[in-house]
Amino acid sequence: RTSRFGIAFLSPAREGGKAERIGEEQTMLLRIAGRRALSSPGGLGPRAPAVALSCSGAGAGARGYHERVVDHYNNPRNVGSFDKDDPAVGTGLVGAPACGDVMKLQIRVDEQTGKIVDARFKTFGCGSAIASSSLATEWVKGKQMEEVLTIKNTEIAKHLSLPPVKLHCSMLAEDAIKAAVKDYETKKAKLADDAGPVSLGDAGDAVAGNCF
Repeated sequence: RTSRFGIAFLSPAREGGKAERIGEEQTMLLRIAGRRALSSPGGLGPRAPAVALSCSGAGAGARGYHERVVDHYNNPRNVGSFDKDDPAVGTGLVGAPACGDVMKLQIRVDEQTGKIVDARFKTFGCGSAIASSSLATEWVKGKQMEEVLTIKNTEIAKHLSLPPVKLHCSMLAEDAIKAAVKDYETKKAKLADDAGPVSLGDAGDAVAGNCF
């Protein structure tokens, strides 16, 4: 089974816990999903939320959550993936082992202006984690690289009115942004190194010859 976010997970109720992989999801996502499913009393069940496996309050609806969290959970922005090998794309994959939330956030950068022109995310976790990553993709678009690095988890938590027990979700979003920027800059630096120093070659020799 998969969610609308394309997350693959293990369902003990189906084929003895056999994993059904859909899409290109990371091994990290699948491993954590299986661990959480196997530790869930009675399995996931046919109607269990695919991306809110351990969200406190998930079984009781959106009670206690701010309307912005509910909005981003029900109508997530910028869900999807870019080609992680694209030199214009930076990918940040972060997780919180304690709760099992995993967040993948990607940015696409205009190499001429250094501005982030698009963003995508896929998150395996509770409603607060999904809302935090959805909001993060909205906030990074249209900004320069140095600007997005100033986005703090406290700002995300405040905007979504996250309760104290869910602050780690906003921290993951901040970490994912930083990881995506770092990945992009690492690839950019590698491309520059691979290009090597500029050489005049034969043209340079010809110019030098004409000088004498």
